[in-house]
Amino acid sequence: MPDVVADGLDVLFCGINPGLTTAATGHHFARPGNRFWPVLHLSGFTPRLMKPAEQQELLSYGLGITNVVARATARADELSADEYREGGLLLAAKVQRLRPRWLAVVGVTAYRAAFGERGAQVGPQERTFGASRVWVLPNPSGLNAHWTAPTMAEEYARLREAAAEE
Repeated sequence: MPDVVADGLDVLFCGINPGLTTAATGHHFARPGNRFWPVLHLSGFTPRLMKPAEQQELLSYGLGITNVVARATARADELSADEYREGGLLLAAKVQRLRPRWLAVVGVTAYRAAFGERGAQVGPQERTFGASRVWVLPNPSGLNAHWTAPTMAEEYARLREAAAEE
């Protein structure tokens, strides 16, 4: 699954791992029902609703996408604790190299597993990677029924506003 990245992005979004539809299409958050693209637009990160196939356009907005774990699965709960830890180490190195202003991990469970932060909650984190700050966002998967698209968009907008202030 190719990353959508560049040096010095405003926000590097980090999914848990590619789903099967994403792996098949080569486009992040491609599964119908995944709310990433609508939430990105509702929160003001993009001026219009984008399709997964337009992911490269994110770079023009100072945004990018990567994953904690590269292996595609039907569900994130198929990943092992070791895969999360190894993915966290690789992600930390990637962030150090690319230097985004914010790393936005979409999924508090993935963030906790990758970085051993059992008490982490959605929102800004104390952890940094060099000068890159970290924000944990709700997972936009349709399986995450705890968050609606409007409540997710509010949290994503908080990050957008924080990134704009710097």
